[in-house]
Amino acid sequence: MKNTTQTWNIWELIAIKYLKNKWYKLLDTNFKFGRAGEVDLIMQKDWLTIFFEVKYRNNLKFGLPEEAVTSYKLRKCRKTVEFYCVKNNIDFEKIRFDVIAILKQKDSYRVTHYKNIEI
Repeated sequence: MKNTTQTWNIWELIAIKYLKNKWYKLLDTNFKFGRAGEVDLIMQKDWLTIFFEVKYRNNLKFGLPEEAVTSYKLRKCRKTVEFYCVKNNIDFEKIRFDVIAILKQKDSYRVTHYKNIEI
């Protein structure tokens, strides 16, 4: 596993733990492509490379965490994913983009995994 940066937030650690429990293998974190964007987590499961956007909310004051994944954010993620795939010689047919939404609850967290989001 290589880390582009060492800045991990609590929600990224929650997402990593959740995904590792589902047999995902961590490949990279916080991968940036200039000003174009950033992908929070890059993982592998079976024959797929999966790119993750992780969103977190302490409460519902500003809506659900997944509502922060806007079309603008998805366009930025797409450019970053494309760059990562070209740089690492990854077949576009063998990738997926997912969103992990984490909502803090009283004594725990609710994790929702949205698979195969169109970017």
